[in-house]
Order: sequence, then C-alpha cells, then structure tokens
Amino acid sequence: MAMAWIWTGMVGISLLFGLINGNVSQVATAAMEGAGAAVTLSLTLAGVICLWSGVMELIRRGGIAAGLSRLLRPVLARLFPENRENQEAMEALSANVSANLLGLGNAATPLGIRAAQAMRRGTVATDDMCMLVVLNTASIQLIPATVAGVRAAAGAMSPFDILSPVWITSLCSVAAGIGMAKFLARRAQS
Repeated sequence: MAMAWIWTGMVGISLLFGLINGNVSQVATAAMEGAGAAVTLSLTLAGVICLWSGVMELIRRGGIAAGLSRLLRPVLARLFPENRENQEAMEALSANVSANLLGLGNAATPLGIRAAQAMRRGTVATDDMCMLVVLNTASIQLIPATVAGVRAAAGAMSPFDILSPVWITSLCSVAAGIGMAKFLARRAQS
C-alpha cells in the first residue's frame, strides 16, 4: 500500500512541476513513451520466463533435477539441518536453488514457497526457513537469465557480458547472507 502512495506522489509531483514549468505536454509524452516501454519490457520478460520455466520443467522431467538434488544434498543438509531427513523439503530446496542458479527469480518463487510449506512447523519461522529466505534473496546466479532478458530488451549488444560481475557479487552476497543467518541463529540459541 505504501508503494501505491509513493508512486501516486511521484506522478502528482511530476504533473505539478510540469504545470509550473509549462512542460505538461512533455510530461504526457514521457508518460506515454514510458508506458510503451513497460509493455515491451513485460512481454520480453514474459518470453524469457516462459523459456526458462520450460527448461526447468524439462530438467525436472528428464531426471536432471533429481541428480542435482543428490549433488546438492550434502550442502543443503548442512545449510538446513532441521530438514535434512525431510525428502519433500530437500527436493523443493534443490529445485529452488537450481532455478536461482539459472537466474530465474520468478520461476524460483513457487519452488521456494513449496519448500517453505514442506519445512513449516506451526506458525513460527524456523532457522531453516530464515535460511531459505536468505538464499532466495541473495542467490548465486550462474546464468542471470532475467537480467540478460532486461538487457536484451533495452538493446544491449551482448546481454550476457555481465557474467563475471554477477558471479562475484552473487557469491559475496550469498556468503554474507549465510554467515549472518548462521551467526544470528547461534546468537538466538544462546
């Protein structure tokens, strides 16, 4: 709700300054151009999300997700100790991590919700659920598909030329997030 007020205020201030400066027609033109660009970007992103969601479904049906789950299981068991024996939660977590590795934040969201539902115990957020939020917020991205889609829609000649910085920053953010989550979990238990 707060964002609605912020956006409404920004639009109102823009119109007010447009009226004061005599640039109302330029403000209206910019608004129409922005709306057109938003539709183009939305359609481009929808196509990218559909493509990579289909790839994730093929990975799941082809058994690659199960193999990846076995590969990720030792790491996920250490990160989510309360759920290491919960097969449903571990499969949903590995699918979620896989989607995030591919840079599919929108496709990873339903998988993260499924993992959280499998981990739920009552109404209290557990340490494992907090770790899930951290991993989803600061995910490692090997293939930043959504960002590359935005860059392609904006006319970038090589939308994937950002791989190295994305890898470095995502590794740093995940390491910092995991470290802080573990620290706070230990502190809460003390």
